[in-house]
Amino acid sequence: MNPNEIRDHGGGIDAAVARFGGDKKHWLDLSTGINPLPYPVPQFTPECWGTLPDRGAFDALERAARNFWKIPDGAGVLAAPGASSLIAQIPTLAPAATAAISGPTYNEHEAAYRHHGWAVGTDGATAQSIVHPNNPDGRLWDTDSICKTNRLLTIIDESFCDVAPDQSHINLSTRPGTLILKSFGKFWGLAGLRLGFAIGDPSLITKLTASLGPWQVSGPALSVGTAALNDTKWAAETRARLAGDATQLDKIMNTKGAATIGGTTLFRLYHVDSARDWQDRLAKSHIWTRIFPYSDNWLRLGLPAPHQWAQLTDAL
Repeated sequence: MNPNEIRDHGGGIDAAVARFGGDKKHWLDLSTGINPLPYPVPQFTPECWGTLPDRGAFDALERAARNFWKIPDGAGVLAAPGASSLIAQIPTLAPAATAAISGPTYNEHEAAYRHHGWAVGTDGATAQSIVHPNNPDGRLWDTDSICKTNRLLTIIDESFCDVAPDQSHINLSTRPGTLILKSFGKFWGLAGLRLGFAIGDPSLITKLTASLGPWQVSGPALSVGTAALNDTKWAAETRARLAGDATQLDKIMNTKGAATIGGTTLFRLYHVDSARDWQDRLAKSHIWTRIFPYSDNWLRLGLPAPHQWAQLTDAL
């Protein structure tokens, strides 16, 4: 992967509108795995905007994070402006060598390693990065697979794991050389907030903290993140809703000839006869979906919001 190329991701509605027409506000974007009913953002105080975040706000967010994810006492915690900012810095935590990445998966991990002079492969790898559950197929990694080899860096990207907290590997966060990544953009549906977390080896957390600098998270993000992590009732209700909606989406797609092959309750992956044709047909009804450069048959859909289901069923 060329670190300078534009990498394949979800989104890109502007380009879809330019190609297929219509008004952007009437498009249904199912190309991402973002919760379509985001956490309700609380009202911000003037201090959130007008003052630098103080230590108390960071401490409150960390306490909320430790309680929500049941983080072991021996693990460090760092809030950051999105999980992607952490992924970009992680290769600097060890001397460049070879990183093991089991793909296909979220491509920013490989791009970050290569940008910092690493090779990507399995022979002699001193680092490994896994996405759990995997994007795009939802694969879950067991503890034995993660821990069978001792490496300088073990990165477990749990950006989509908050829909299934019982599957989290947060217990491994006290393991030397290990970092667990969390994202606020997926389960909470607040991708624009740019809030993520690194949890794990305190020595690695210290290095990441130095690389990000002070006030790395905005006052509004600290406020929203603390409120959301403390709202366990919302989290439980959201997991139940997402599970039901994922089942509904599978039923709709299966009746149209798409076979479910994986995913999470935030996105579903289907095998179809021609992913490009499916994407184009749905785009003509102003619905944007995700296809992949490495597969002619994989089509990924996020979940519609309650008022958007009719647009999808009509298009199909």
